[in-house]
Amino acid sequence: MRIVTLLPSATEIVCALGLQGALVGRSHECDYPDGVADLPAVSLARIDSHALASAEIDAAVAGALERGEQLYAIDEATLARLRPDVVITQTLCRVCAVEGDGVRTALRARGLPAEVIELEPADVEGVLTTMVLLGDRLGAQAAAATVVADARARMEDVRASVERCSRPLVFVAEWTDPPFAAGHWVPEMVEIGGGREILGHPGQPSFRTSWDDVRARAPEVAIVAPCGYDLARSTSEAALVAAELPRARIAPVDANAHFSRPGPRVVDGIELVAAILHG
Repeated sequence: MRIVTLLPSATEIVCALGLQGALVGRSHECDYPDGVADLPAVSLARIDSHALASAEIDAAVAGALERGEQLYAIDEATLARLRPDVVITQTLCRVCAVEGDGVRTALRARGLPAEVIELEPADVEGVLTTMVLLGDRLGAQAAAATVVADARARMEDVRASVERCSRPLVFVAEWTDPPFAAGHWVPEMVEIGGGREILGHPGQPSFRTSWDDVRARAPEVAIVAPCGYDLARSTSEAALVAAELPRARIAPVDANAHFSRPGPRVVDGIELVAAILHG
């Protein structure tokens, strides 16, 4: 089997299922686990987020969406050379990866009969279900069952460890300029980790808010987790958050590893939330 993944979380799941050797291509953002970055990149970003500030990225994305432009492209020549049997992508978020229809168009253009698997985890349970789904589709059912059972056990350990703790009010900044309240699985990560997310709604998309609205809810802790940012870049955003929320304890995190990607490391993120909130 020859697998191409077009989003980092799928790459991490495939590897957790013991199928890293079947990977032949990746997205331009896939960088974990070790060795994945050596594979050819099949997707391309039309906006260079590394060269722009947060406000500039937001403006560029909003402008592209208003014009009906795609944020990502597929390197069709590389895709044809790799001859995948399976291509994994997503339908959850237009600003995260190539959507399924775009993948199918590229495959048809090159006469490739690959199966397209689209992932759409909306919450923590959906993340676990995604692992089971890929295990079933890729012939790794036993490995998926083991990975999911371990994840559930670790989450229950966290729940037990914070059960008697007070629950601080938490704001997870999924973007900082402008501020976005976190959505999908992230509010649940806060709940399992022993906090109360003041704005984000489990299973629902993140949304633009204002610092006035955030301050009105008096968060005690602000977790700085801009979507796709690593710890260094989240730390660079922390000063802005601290200036807007002077009464909150500020905690920048590696959002790219532990919050933005609905894969195995979401459980690491839950454990990190518990550590931030309760030591």
